[in-house]
Amino acid sequence: MSLAVVSGGVTHRRVLAIALPMTLAHLTTPMLGVVDAAVVGRLGSASLLGGVALAAIIFDMLFWVFGFLRMGTVGLAAQAVGRRDAVEERAVLARGLLVAGALGLLIVLLRAPIESAALSLAGASDEVNAAVRDYYAIRIFAAPFTLANYVVLGWLVGLGRTGRALALQVGINFLNMVLSAALVLGAGWGVAGSAAGTLVAEIAGAVAGLVLCALLLGGRLGVAKAVLLDKARLIQTVMLNRDIMIRTAALMFAFSFFAAQGAQAGDVTLAANAILQNMVMVAAYFLDGFATAAEQICGSAVGARRRADFSAGVRLSIVWGFAFALLAGAVYLVTGPAILDAMSTSPEVRAEARIYLLYAALLPVAGVTAYVFDGVYIGALWSRDMRNLMLASLGVYLGVFLALRPLGNHGLWLAMLAFLLARGGFQALRLPTLERRTFGLCQARAALERRPLGLGRRPRPMA
Repeated sequence: MSLAVVSGGVTHRRVLAIALPMTLAHLTTPMLGVVDAAVVGRLGSASLLGGVALAAIIFDMLFWVFGFLRMGTVGLAAQAVGRRDAVEERAVLARGLLVAGALGLLIVLLRAPIESAALSLAGASDEVNAAVRDYYAIRIFAAPFTLANYVVLGWLVGLGRTGRALALQVGINFLNMVLSAALVLGAGWGVAGSAAGTLVAEIAGAVAGLVLCALLLGGRLGVAKAVLLDKARLIQTVMLNRDIMIRTAALMFAFSFFAAQGAQAGDVTLAANAILQNMVMVAAYFLDGFATAAEQICGSAVGARRRADFSAGVRLSIVWGFAFALLAGAVYLVTGPAILDAMSTSPEVRAEARIYLLYAALLPVAGVTAYVFDGVYIGALWSRDMRNLMLASLGVYLGVFLALRPLGNHGLWLAMLAFLLARGGFQALRLPTLERRTFGLCQARAALERRPLGLGRRPRPMA
């Protein structure tokens, strides 16, 4: 029997029931950095604070590359839900955990060269590097558990169990905050305490997640070897994850390029851009919730061969995404100056950030279709097209930047706007063709299965 939460059609309520819990789950993540900074900041050492901040960035970038484990698992699980394939629902989790464990162990084995490369690129002071090494040496062993948590979270979302996914994510982050404060300030472990808190929280989260999954699966996680190692399914999983990883790497390059160009414009511009980008990221967490809704709804619609549900999922996710993006943009336009004053005490940085505040308000609106269509493409398993369109959008981004380079930082922000618009625009143009192809194949397969036995159709194997 399928473990999915069955819903009667695609409605506004269903979209919000998925999007809002996942938005809350995403919003707890940046709080970790705030708490770590506040706790370590009480030690009174700028180098320790800088080291923890830099180490957190290193791990964020490292694990962001492996975000495909969550996204890919959502799409695969959602399609299994749509087909009501209980065996494949279980197998998607098992295969994901297998891949996560292998990649996590590989990261641990390669910890020395990863550390060396990260510190070389950062170019920080010796004092900051020492703090980074102390933090890194402990937290790196959380890699297998962090990646396993990605899979569990994606699996729960794919099955429509977003409430449990929210509880698990909030639990991990809350435990992390409590342990970091206790070990840094209470036990006096310093930077090592912050890293140890994260390590223990990730391990506890992985254990709790597996227990939750086992309960949903009737007390066992095991999958028949033949199902787990099914060649076609394994190839599909690997190809899906490869395409999402390339897409994510291109996205990381775009944001890194933005930061690098801001740095070349001077310290004041760099600081102003960083503050505005943080504001944009907060809005992006809300939009990610609607991307997640699109992943689950569109994925299950493809699995169930329900084109009407698919179209409704796309439409309603975009409608609600635009509503939240417009709200965020309006809030930034009205309260932006006060937010900037609260985030910086430098008169120069405040004045510089005000010049570009309009771009920060426009970016969430420009990015709605890009975020939501990413969810649609992942749910439908159109990963190759998503990858190719992301690379094409990156070309637009770099081309616009070069064309507008004489405009300075204005040209950089306009290039980022063009990047987001290109991503959403290209995916919107490609969507009708992919939709016809996907549901045309679904209809052909369904017609074949309805043919009477003896006329060329083989009986379907029992699940």
